[in-house]
Amino acid sequence: MRKHGLSSGDDTAAGGMPRVGSFRFWFTTRRWEWSDEVYRMHGYTPGGVVPTTELLLSHKHPDDREDVAARIARALDVGDSFSSRHRFIDTAGAEHSVMVVADRIHDDTGTVVGTAGFYIDLTDTLAENERDTLSAALPDLIEHRAVIEQAKGVLMHMYRIDAEQAFKVLSWRSQETNTKLRDLAAQLITDLATLPSLHPQAVTAFDHLLLSAHTRIPQHRG
Repeated sequence: MRKHGLSSGDDTAAGGMPRVGSFRFWFTTRRWEWSDEVYRMHGYTPGGVVPTTELLLSHKHPDDREDVAARIARALDVGDSFSSRHRFIDTAGAEHSVMVVADRIHDDTGTVVGTAGFYIDLTDTLAENERDTLSAALPDLIEHRAVIEQAKGVLMHMYRIDAEQAFKVLSWRSQETNTKLRDLAAQLITDLATLPSLHPQAVTAFDHLLLSAHTRIPQHRG
């Protein structure tokens, strides 16, 4: 992932999409950067605190904190992306269930210098505007149901999420990349053959596929 800018367009959920915010973590300086929405998810005013690993871990659910710390340590040790499925507690005491998908940041020489990606807040994905989301994607769902269901199944397995959450994640990537839902789903299924067989390498590799699938869709699809 060479695009280093934090997106501001992902800061509001619409049409039943999950709340999504972006982040970057630079390995050499151990510096975190959060988009406005990641600040808001944690209960802070954007820019109101300096995000650090210590602050990040202090918000994690006690049952998930050790696993998240291990994933951050692994990212630093082997230059891996920071990906996770965990819970955190915001400043008001509310619990959030999030999926973090990320890719590596490379410098101009190809060296891995950090990780960047998205916090996807799945806490309220089933509560609002489900009908609007389904209606918008209905043509694709009817005509290309099989491949979309396959892609949903893969996301459910990889990230330990339910069917509705998996559909919302696919819909978010479709909207974010201006890509047809069925084309994105088909490309993810095609890309599965490239995954390593062992966990957690498979999840790390799948994060990259999810965030970059739209760039590999053949031009003849439409």
